[in-house]
Amino acid sequence: MSTSNTVTRKAADNNNNFKVVTVVATRGRGAEISEEISYTDTKVIGNGSFGVVYQAKLVHTNEHVAIKKVLQDKRFKNRELQIMRRLDHQNIVQLKYFFFSSGDKLKEEVYLNLVLEYIPETVYRVARHYTKQKQTIPLLYVKLYMYQLFRALAYIHSFGICHRDIKPQNLLLDPETSVLKLCDFGSAKQLIKGEPNVSYICSRYYRAPELIFGAIDYTCYIDVWSSGCVLAELLLGQPIFPGESGVDQLVEIIKVLGTPSREQIRQMNPNYQEFRFPQIKAHPWHKVFRNRTPPMAIDVVCRLLDYTPATRLTPLEACAHSFFDELRDPETRLPNGLLPPLFNFSQQELNITPSLNNRLIPAHMQSSTPTVSVGTASNNDKSSSQQQSTSVRLNNSPPTVGGSNSSQIQESAVALSSTTAVSVPSSNVHGSSTNIPATTLANNGGNPTSTNAILTSSTTDQTEAMNSSEDVPIEKEDHRA
Repeated sequence: MSTSNTVTRKAADNNNNFKVVTVVATRGRGAEISEEISYTDTKVIGNGSFGVVYQAKLVHTNEHVAIKKVLQDKRFKNRELQIMRRLDHQNIVQLKYFFFSSGDKLKEEVYLNLVLEYIPETVYRVARHYTKQKQTIPLLYVKLYMYQLFRALAYIHSFGICHRDIKPQNLLLDPETSVLKLCDFGSAKQLIKGEPNVSYICSRYYRAPELIFGAIDYTCYIDVWSSGCVLAELLLGQPIFPGESGVDQLVEIIKVLGTPSREQIRQMNPNYQEFRFPQIKAHPWHKVFRNRTPPMAIDVVCRLLDYTPATRLTPLEACAHSFFDELRDPETRLPNGLLPPLFNFSQQELNITPSLNNRLIPAHMQSSTPTVSVGTASNNDKSSSQQQSTSVRLNNSPPTVGGSNSSQIQESAVALSSTTAVSVPSSNVHGSSTNIPATTLANNGGNPTSTNAILTSSTTDQTEAMNSSEDVPIEKEDHRA
């Protein structure tokens, strides 16, 4: 690893001075070809424990980019960089270049700079705009955004890569084309069967229950749960599980889904079977959402938000759901024109679950789409359980679960046993409230509502220790969480 030679010079543009930075960068895809690039008009658009994100303009193309600058541990390869270099999909933010630079104050410090395509909007900001107007996003746009998210997830899951931080803030939107791009792979990891993973991952509102139960052998289905939370939020106009702390998050889930059965708990994490929860009945899904919510939309949500990970829809199964049939109608139009490309599946995508291909590709487009036989082996179907098994044990021994998770689950059980009445939050806005026994727990965290459009690699309430897990040892295989 070597830092690039950075040259800064002044240039004139319409009698105004601006700084041009020239570096030797490596192309984001393909062979490691280095070339000199220059950028200007640099301004900070995001900050966090991960580093800084700048917006800039490439001089040779006049293209706006986002530059994510993170402190690099010299002992490790950066996991986010390794993953981004593998990905090539229209619904995933593109890595254009990367380069290393020295610190401004401490020259021995090395920073990794990821030069990414710049997308100006996010699903979070669009949804917040409608909420401020006391409206919800038009259903066609909900379908359009979620469909593209599922395509992105199907693609990365086919490589065994789990994003681990799906939330509206990480879904970039091009307002002119309505193209959605998944960003922020700072928490992403390729899940390897038999290797443990940290359970304290993913922003709280979107955290799958198996993570709350402390599972270390989870699968890519945690992304599916998070996507279900995003879909529900777009339909409701507010988060469906707004837990005020890690403890309260499980309470919020149980208030809607009911108490998980013993078998469901075993599927999430067998280590927690000894905890006894009061028997809370599931809240009827049609009462969670507003009266005019289409049944097909509710059906998708309830099939994504399932306690049992392997029972959840796969991303491609979600794409094939009837909820998205409007997108497959050749007559469907957006107010400002045609839909973006939705059915230009690559061979990689068509090989994931071949039995779904006839459903995924509209009849009027099938003649122009690459074909794959139905008998082709799937890289990522139900039988492979998203490249993982929910019952794997490292060295055939029970998983080691942190005490914090254990105590949080116990606190959740105590909270649900309390006599203080709490309303199902999702019903408060759109319908009559239904009270169930639970306490309102103290707020130990905040709403993860960062408006930095591009990429915060640490989750909202994630510890600093987690930041070190973004890297992969240079000399060794990745056995980190």
